[in-house]
Amino acid sequence: MNPVFTRRSIRKFTREPVSGEQVELLLKAGLCAPSARNKQPWHFIAVTDHDQLDRIPRYHPYASMVPEATLAILVCGDLQMESEIGFIALNCAAATENILVTAADLGLGSVWLGVYPREERMAGMKELFSLPDHIVPVSLIAVGHPAEHKPPRSDFNWNKVRYNQW
Repeated sequence: MNPVFTRRSIRKFTREPVSGEQVELLLKAGLCAPSARNKQPWHFIAVTDHDQLDRIPRYHPYASMVPEATLAILVCGDLQMESEIGFIALNCAAATENILVTAADLGLGSVWLGVYPREERMAGMKELFSLPDHIVPVSLIAVGHPAEHKPPRSDFNWNKVRYNQW
């Protein structure tokens, strides 16, 4: 089945580590996302250090599952590569989605934790990861082997679809 349909937000993980090969595939997926004017204004921080994973919930109120994951990926935008924060957010969202779908395709669980535009979360991630001023943290993805399983999506709201005009 297409991983777009099987991708679900997973918040419970086993302690089995994500392999180096899987981490590389996830990062490649982020790196090949589409971007406005092909500027590719993103940077990724792959976090595998348990102490660092344990600290993340202090800076993000919805990241309590991160210490149980064996990988987190912080997706950041670069204001020196793209000055429009709106484009940075969109470009990093595309990279984030590529990572999430690839995780599902690899049989991994993942959950997207929003950072941008919440100032307190952005400031926390900047501090925790020692980000330079021109780097904007946009999203955080917890990744691991799932300890919960959810069925593929089937609750499509077709009332949100129109053809040719509103």
